[in-house]
Amino acid sequence: MSKQRKAVALISGGLDSLLAAKTIIDQGIYVEGINFFTGFCVEGHTHAIRKKDKATPKRNNALWSAEQLGIKLNIIDIIDEYKDVLINPKHGYGANMNPCLDCKVFMVHKAKEWIEENDFDFIITGEVIGQRPMSQRKDTMPVIAKESGADDLLLRPLCAKNLPITLPEREGWIDREKLHDFSGRTRKPQLALADEFGFEDFAQPAGGCCFLTDKSYSDKLVDLWTARGRKEYDLDDVMLLKVGRHIRPKKNFKLIVAREEGEVRFLQGYKKEFINMNCASHKGPLAMIDGEPSEEDLLLAAQLTARYGQGRDAEFVDVTIREKDGVERQVTVKPIKADQIPLQWMI
Repeated sequence: MSKQRKAVALISGGLDSLLAAKTIIDQGIYVEGINFFTGFCVEGHTHAIRKKDKATPKRNNALWSAEQLGIKLNIIDIIDEYKDVLINPKHGYGANMNPCLDCKVFMVHKAKEWIEENDFDFIITGEVIGQRPMSQRKDTMPVIAKESGADDLLLRPLCAKNLPITLPEREGWIDREKLHDFSGRTRKPQLALADEFGFEDFAQPAGGCCFLTDKSYSDKLVDLWTARGRKEYDLDDVMLLKVGRHIRPKKNFKLIVAREEGEVRFLQGYKKEFINMNCASHKGPLAMIDGEPSEEDLLLAAQLTARYGQGRDAEFVDVTIREKDGVERQVTVKPIKADQIPLQWMI
């Protein structure tokens, strides 16, 4: 009897990785999934926090994909290791702060280490030539295979017929004729294949699965690094950049103002780590102060907090300022007007 061949599939939660894994499973290969958690993943964050998104199913799409495929999913925390990829990308950034090519090289390299440790035979990804401008071009596909160390153990089932033959095909573990020749940004072939496989309610593509591809998020990250004078971050930074309205009146401090009830509840978990404030005389948002504000800065922050509450048109608003140790005091301020907020303050 021939040996049962085993592959690990990089599962992002998107449609492409779902289809790529299913294509190989249907050829009799034992497949497990692997999902790398960088901290910047879209999965399970903003839509789970914000009350306005309460109608959105609160599911992790990578886990959902594994369930549809009937496979084990290995979720691996790479937050600390990923920092060097983001801070010092060899191949640079994409349109925003997304180091897509370095990211893919890193993840495939980690998958290569995983298959060696777990006695698996090859790696599957859902990449499609021409779909992403940085990491999924015909000239960058070989870069990923070579720099990751995976070489011809890396199989891309959705576009394999457009690429050189890999070891699993050459050894007869996989029938190349049952692989695909997808290319470009059109989703029609994937949607047709999803229908053929009977997949429904899968995650719809919306700019990728990483916050670093988002301009607004990237701008906040660059602002954070600029204010600190160094490129560094921790998981709390990553999470807080995803939540609230960010306003930086001065280099030494910024406000994070909750936009709705769900964000208020989330930010309450950080009240012991940041000076925070909220309107006392009117309904209004919770605001966190990140940095080292002076007393004058705190009064300006209180005016901005009042601006985003129901007392924005009142002559005066009482604002409660709460120190990290819980000590409270109240100030009365005139809400700042919208036309008094310089555009450059808004991150």
